Amino acid sequence: MTRQASNTGASLSRLFVGRLIKLTGNVFKLMSYPFHWVLPDKRFTLPSHAAPLIRARRPSTIPRILWQTNFTDRVTLPVYLNYLCNRLMAPTFEYRFVSTQGRADFIEANYPAEVSRRYSRLQIGAAQADFWRVLVLHAHGGVYMDIDAHLIWPLERILGTEREALFVRSRKGGLTNYFIASRPGQAEIQAVCQAIGDNIAGNRQCGVFDMTGPGVFDEVIDVDSVESESYRYLCLQGSFTNERFQYVDKPEGKWTQEQKSIGVLRGEDDETPEAAERR
Repeated sequence: MTRQASNTGASLSRLFVGRLIKLTGNVFKLMSYPFHWVLPDKRFTLPSHAAPLIRARRPSTIPRILWQTNFTDRVTLPVYLNYLCNRLMAPTFEYRFVSTQGRADFIEANYPAEVSRRYSRLQIGAAQADFWRVLVLHAHGGVYMDIDAHLIWPLERILGTEREALFVRSRKGGLTNYFIASRPGQAEIQAVCQAIGDNIAGNRQCGVFDMTGPGVFDEVIDVDSVESESYRYLCLQGSFTNERFQYVDKPEGKWTQEQKSIGVLRGEDDETPEAAERR
């Protein structure tokens, strides 16, 4: 049975606050154009770790950790404002940012060599981030959010203390992966980890979306069997930032463009750039 946002009054409150934050984000996004025109090289640093702003009163089944990753921790003003919004909406959560190299190091330290080897075959950053997010949640639990995603309601009130997992539904009603909350070892997250690993091992010929992304969630998770909420009442994307501000320092651009020029997977015997540098 899908347990979705039910209370009409609470839903309307979330919808209103979400619209207000979206409007505020859009204003800041517009203001960021002249800011970065005057200061084109100005960047802000996301912390690798930040302690909770407020101590929680009760323990929680889902660990109070907010995970994010990106190709760089040096970001433009809109991305940094998006980060600040989430810190304010999740004051009882510690924050952890993991870099590209940090993702690989984490998997190598916490998973068998075969998992690390499969991960190393992914040559598009977004696909790597897709695999890493479910692996880190399976190992440690917490909440994962994309770098351009922001909460529209206090995370403590959304999750409570007894939920074991919460997924977000897209506009079309299917599950997506830009917000995921789970306890360690959660069954559906484990199933997604296994499915992504199998896609890589089986050399599945498809794009990032179906190899490692939301397509995998829809394939292995029955939306009616898990707790989920519509993105409108939980978490939005792109209010504060856009592709220009998000990928200004990445010549390859967004993964949708990157996968047009390179495959999602490198050959099993191909050496990774990192390994080549170490030789």
